[in-house]
Amino acid sequence: MPLRGTLNLSIAFLSLGAFSGVAIQSAQADEPKPKPENTITILPGEPVAPQKFERSPKFWIVDITDRSGNPQPLLVMKERGGVFLDKQPTAIVKDALEQSLKAANLLASDAASADLVLRVYVFHFGLASGSLLDFFGKVEFSTMVKNPKTGESLEVKAVGTSIANGAMRKKNMQKNVEENIEGALRDATRNFLRGTQLKEAVASLSKSEVVPAAAPIPAEPMKPQPR
Repeated sequence: MPLRGTLNLSIAFLSLGAFSGVAIQSAQADEPKPKPENTITILPGEPVAPQKFERSPKFWIVDITDRSGNPQPLLVMKERGGVFLDKQPTAIVKDALEQSLKAANLLASDAASADLVLRVYVFHFGLASGSLLDFFGKVEFSTMVKNPKTGESLEVKAVGTSIANGAMRKKNMQKNVEENIEGALRDATRNFLRGTQLKEAVASLSKSEVVPAAAPIPAEPMKPQPR
């Protein structure tokens, strides 16, 4: 290759590398960072009254896992400087469930005293896709309800949604996002605690624990003693 062609190719590669570096730096600079002014607190609100069970079991949450695949679970909105949560979604969901169970006297004091243990998997927490004028909140989780005595377990799914208007001012926008996610969280909590899936799971897991009593063995008739 002629010297001039080699020189031009080298300059092109250097320019491309410099441009890529600038683009990466610009993208990193645009990444929102959590600050007090763009961080929101999600509260569970009033406890959800669970449905009535035939046998009131004591529940205990042994584990709660984030299965959303979101690399930034605290970032619920990237636009306009970003909106961040002050706690992990798993901790927020756990607080909401435990608060409602405790208020109904259905929360065990520990795992050893629980009739049923719960393993919760959070698949979505935050905003769902929507228009620029509305915010769609969505909370989705799945729970494995297990009877520790029998080892049997059943899955119970719950989804909560909410919709709120958008806002032009950043302060109003954050308030709407906060209220929207809180509404979706309450809806999901209600869906779980008052849904037919949990009622059927509790009934089935409780029945499997009851072992029918063995039939009494009839006594043998006494033989007459020889005189």
